[in-house]
Amino acid sequence: MNYDYDIAVIGGGPGGYVAAIRAAQLGAKVLLVEKEQLGGVCLHRGCIPTKTLLKSAEKWQELLRCSDFGLHAANISFNYDAIRERMQQVVVELQKGIYQLVKSHSIDFKIGIATLEESNKIKLNSPSSEEQYVVRKIIVATGSLPMKLPVPGSDLPDVINSDDLLVMTTIPKSMVVVGAGAVGIEFAAIFQTLGCQVTIVEYMPTILPSADHEVVKRMGLILRKQGIKMLINSKVTSIQEAENGLMIQLADSKGEQVIQAEKLLVAIGREPRVTGLGLDRLGVHYDKKGIAVNTRMETAIEGIYAIGDVTGHHMLAHMASGEGIVAAENALGGSSTMDYSAVPACVFTTPELAMVGLTEQEAAQQVASIKISKFNFAANGKAVSMGEKDGLVKIVADASNGRVLGMHILGPHASDLIMEGTLAIRNGISAKELARTIHPHPGLSEAIMECAHGIEGEIIHQVKSK
Repeated sequence: MNYDYDIAVIGGGPGGYVAAIRAAQLGAKVLLVEKEQLGGVCLHRGCIPTKTLLKSAEKWQELLRCSDFGLHAANISFNYDAIRERMQQVVVELQKGIYQLVKSHSIDFKIGIATLEESNKIKLNSPSSEEQYVVRKIIVATGSLPMKLPVPGSDLPDVINSDDLLVMTTIPKSMVVVGAGAVGIEFAAIFQTLGCQVTIVEYMPTILPSADHEVVKRMGLILRKQGIKMLINSKVTSIQEAENGLMIQLADSKGEQVIQAEKLLVAIGREPRVTGLGLDRLGVHYDKKGIAVNTRMETAIEGIYAIGDVTGHHMLAHMASGEGIVAAENALGGSSTMDYSAVPACVFTTPELAMVGLTEQEAAQQVASIKISKFNFAANGKAVSMGEKDGLVKIVADASNGRVLGMHILGPHASDLIMEGTLAIRNGISAKELARTIHPHPGLSEAIMECAHGIEGEIIHQVKSK
């Protein structure tokens, strides 16, 4: 059989374009299909634009409290149009970089909607034509979509998702955020800082339900201190139009209440984008959680792989990239497998929250005996000098050998610091090895070293209890 391509990748997000590049690096002739723009949700409507907005919000916070550092600023203000313009500039700059990467690896990139015709054939509907390609292997990386709120009134114009919020040209005076996962918490923190009164509504008994309970409790106190209202164990039952926005009906164990807001942001999660791909025709197994794959990223049909959000695993950009590399290598005869034991997750608020491995609750269920150590950033010289003392490092370890099972960081630059825990868990490193590794002073990473000392003995920079 004559093949047009060795590998066809459907979807140009952080999973798809990375898979395409890796396959090209291994010598494959690669077709990359994307229905919109390279970079996917992460670049255009997720990770990158939100972090750019967050940086502006952080700079604004710093201006408001500059007197804490002996500085004085008068008549300060911000221009949201300019903030949005910078956000778009960042997105465009990074998108150009991805296009250049794809081009430099001689990958054929086409805009259009691809469907699976056979296990080795795809149909591409582009704006100007319909084409078919015979390929050796297929990697599906079609990503996910924001979930809709299943209540009356959820189709009103002022009920929005994260995509809608990023294209808004003005900051609403008030907003209810439904869902206290990473997306909901991040948007709540950004827009609260920029002057919007935010109320978070969460159905579960805690924000960030999958995170370590103790650390989340600390984070909740910080968010409330920043002015964010939080209603947990609550659900939206209906939404109606009001004179200045929306009337939102809520229910909890105590009864019902109505709150008013200009906008309601639905941030209850995302669902895999599986419709219209032709999966049923080929017998690819999937359900509402996503396409079923093994640790080699193989589907039930030989030669077809799936990666990223469409599989419904951890819906994280860096996870999709890792899975893309594994799928590309295996599609070309390799024997790679995914290791999900050390996948860092981050919530980009101020301060940041980052975690990897097991929570204290998970470790207690899986390991015979565990040991916990905590160290506050208030006792870290660098954090104090930065004026960012809120938060802590928490390490969960196996008491029998000191091996690090989980690390949870709430504090400045947590998303960078968490890599120390990720490497420790991935490579079976003990807390003693972390503690005895010299860390730079003054540095935020010293908080990890101090916390690790607490697993193997006593923390150095901590007042000894009597």
